[in-house]
Amino acid sequence: MNRDLSVIGHALAAPVRSTMLNLLMDGSTRPASELSTAAGVSASTASEHLRVLLDAGLISCMPHGRHRFYALADEGVASALEQLGHLCPSTEPVSYRQSRDARGLAQARLCYDHLAGQLGVALAEGMAGQGWVNGELSAVTEEGVAHLQTQGIEVADLRARRRQLIRPCADWTERRPHVAGSVGAAIADLFLERSWVARTRHRRGLVVTREGLRVLRSTWGAVLSEAS
Repeated sequence: MNRDLSVIGHALAAPVRSTMLNLLMDGSTRPASELSTAAGVSASTASEHLRVLLDAGLISCMPHGRHRFYALADEGVASALEQLGHLCPSTEPVSYRQSRDARGLAQARLCYDHLAGQLGVALAEGMAGQGWVNGELSAVTEEGVAHLQTQGIEVADLRARRRQLIRPCADWTERRPHVAGSVGAAIADLFLERSWVARTRHRRGLVVTREGLRVLRSTWGAVLSEAS
């Protein structure tokens, strides 16, 4: 069956909508006012762009009183956008801050609700190297279940959820996969809760703490260089 890709193509065609989607790629829910400010457009113009994204099924809208909050429709949309990043040119930074932010996002960021960038890929490769997941990042081994349990992650509970347990997600900056699915989300929550990573001002961006660098090597079998 042929699919009409032009609907999605049209939705992604405007830089304003691209900015909005990039902001929502961390799995957050944001008000229309924040999205319009970030995109540099008026509230009425933002509303038109958000309607296009809604009609394309890329985002969802949650009314709350007089306000409307927006988020990516689901994890599948986030994964598709991350993989499309392989085909998209990067926007050139026009200031030192933008250049620094771009380097930071390449090292560590959230892809919806799981870890991505150099951090996510190093973690995935470390887990595969330890034999906790298979090479395709599509299954957790018995050893992996035991390791995750030592970290407070109960795989049995994750299996009960209506979500794929683990799957690879193509990382657009590293060109290698990181861990997604409910296991990936649980690991990201763990890293945030234990302050092994901290959010940057962009929310999607993360910085790995010194303790996080130590734990990556000693507990997860992963090596990550400190950001410059």
